[in-house]
Amino acid sequence: MSELKQRISDEMKAAMRAKAKERLGTIRMILSELKRIEVDERIELDDARVLAILDKMQKQRRDSIEQFNTAGRDDLANIEQQELLVIKEFLPQPLSEAELAEIVAQAVTDSGAQNMQDMGKVMALVKPQVQGRADMGAISQLVKNALNS
Repeated sequence: MSELKQRISDEMKAAMRAKAKERLGTIRMILSELKRIEVDERIELDDARVLAILDKMQKQRRDSIEQFNTAGRDDLANIEQQELLVIKEFLPQPLSEAELAEIVAQAVTDSGAQNMQDMGKVMALVKPQVQGRADMGAISQLVKNALNS
C-alpha cells in the first residue's frame, strides 16, 4: 500500500474516533475513489497515482464551488469547500510562482522547445514535477507564455 493511501486510512480511523462526521465522510469518499480505480484497473495504486486522483478531486471541487456560487447555492458551495479543505490536507505544499516559473523554464530548455508545437514535450516534463502542487491550467498558461516569448 502506498504511504499516502496508508496515511488517508489512518486519518479515517482518527476521524472515526473523534466522531468528526463531515471529515469522515470526505475521507471515505477519497478511499472509495481509490478503491474503485484499483478494482477497475486491477492495480495497486502508488503515491504518484494517488496524488493525481486527489488533484483531480480537488479540481472537481473547485469547479463545483464556482458553479454553485454562480447559481446562488451557497449551502452546496460550503459543503464542497469543506471537502476541498480535507482533500488539500493530503496534497503536498503548493509551489510558489517563482518555483513554477523556474520549473517551466528548465523544462523548455531541457526539451529544446522552440514554439507552440513543442508544448506537449514541455508539459510532459513539467507535469510529474508539479502534480498535486499546482493548477495544471495555470501551468499550461505559463508554458504558453514561455513558448511565445
